[in-house]
Amino acid sequence: MKAVRLTAPKHFEFVETETPTPQDGQCLIRIERVSVCGSDIRHSYGPILSEDHYPFAPGKPCHEVAGTIVESRTDGFPVGKRAIVIPSGDAGGLAEYIVSGPERIALLPDEGNLDEWLMCQPSGTVLYSCQQMPNLLGKTVLVLGQGSIGLSFTMITSRMGARTVIGADLLDNRLAKSIEMGATHTINPSRDEIGQAVLEITDGVGPDVVVEAAGYPDTFNMAFRLIRQFGTVIIFGVQTDHMVPIEHNLLLDLQPHIIPTTGARSGDPIAHIREIVGLRERGWCDPGPLITHRTGLSDVQNAYDMYEQHEDNVIKVVMDIDA
Repeated sequence: MKAVRLTAPKHFEFVETETPTPQDGQCLIRIERVSVCGSDIRHSYGPILSEDHYPFAPGKPCHEVAGTIVESRTDGFPVGKRAIVIPSGDAGGLAEYIVSGPERIALLPDEGNLDEWLMCQPSGTVLYSCQQMPNLLGKTVLVLGQGSIGLSFTMITSRMGARTVIGADLLDNRLAKSIEMGATHTINPSRDEIGQAVLEITDGVGPDVVVEAAGYPDTFNMAFRLIRQFGTVIIFGVQTDHMVPIEHNLLLDLQPHIIPTTGARSGDPIAHIREIVGLRERGWCDPGPLITHRTGLSDVQNAYDMYEQHEDNVIKVVMDIDA
């Protein structure tokens, strides 16, 4: 089968590799659409790793995957059904086929654009984090970072009953999308002092919940600086470094409830993706508008470069495996 893999820093190559064979209890899925995730950029594509990391396994780095089941050796997952698949082990999404068990497959409706259904994968991981939050009815939520993950937090918390949802980002195109996804207010910290802006919006008390969805040391500490006393800080953004300095006095002064969340390590990484598929199917939310660019796998190098450099107002790029 055709596949793509990272063979050197920021360098993809097309390869031919063996089509995987499903074992009992597994499915073979023909991959049709994949999308680029910020974590792929931050931890695999972007950094210059040591030589022993290359080449990556065929299909990597990519874990946002959707396609059609073409062979099934398990009950409840029939041939012909469309699905989101979470790759595991050495498998990656930049390939024509992938094998998976039911514990990493979310079935999709027969109707609707597959590109847009694929957006339930990143938004599903956010749904898990939102399920860890306190009751948001009438509360104020600040989301630091309005990439696809931050925008998903904005979308979901606005539908969970939050009275005020503030999206903060350095890029104005993301702030415009934030309003579209449900934000009541936006802040660009490059123009406005974010602490003062947040206090003005919240009548001087600060937000009830702050979400750190950017994954930088500055925004990590900013979350604790901006939260109201005894509020809740949700940690989602993954830091590049294992150790991040913390402004200790902020924790003692404001005594926030801190909830680190990672859907992939929740014990059931597919459940929240299945849940948001169901929510989208009944019209409760729609992560489809996160997509700003569509291209083919043949343009994979440009797709990852564009995402890394934030070119052309990109938020989410989806690739057609056959194009």
